[in-house]
Amino acid sequence: MTHELVATLRPLLTAEASAEAHASGTESADLEQAVWLRLLERLDADGPPVDPPGWLRRAVRSEARRSRRSARHERPYATEPAADTDGDPAHLALAAARRRALRDAVRRLPGRCPGLMEALLSPKDLTYREIAGELGMSQGSLGPERSRCLGCLRRLLTPEVAAREGRG
Repeated sequence: MTHELVATLRPLLTAEASAEAHASGTESADLEQAVWLRLLERLDADGPPVDPPGWLRRAVRSEARRSRRSARHERPYATEPAADTDGDPAHLALAAARRRALRDAVRRLPGRCPGLMEALLSPKDLTYREIAGELGMSQGSLGPERSRCLGCLRRLLTPEVAAREGRG
């Protein structure tokens, strides 16, 4: 039953999402993903909708409105987050060495990770939407990609971090 419902709704969802995406300022793939998730949640709770095409149209429009509302509320930070103002030369040298090690490790990451991590580390404080546009990828795929890249970065930095601190 669920497979037939998904197969039936897929072309309609693709059409509806692409029609609403431009007006909501989001990508159609992100809208589709949100609606599929909403459908799965509904199937678990209440079962299939009585009027699947009508439900799907309403769900797409609802997700597009939610996307527009959240986009209106996204604001970059007015100031930089609180920085350590300690002027100790040793502290400043260690902080600079850590930043260099981080940047070097980011450059050694595989695939799209260097670009994504550089965008996330950018002093411009880019939003996910801006990063997705800059990298040419779906905004919905940024989170999983970021997690994968952070895992790779963690593995690259583990020997350096472990070597600095003694265990005991």
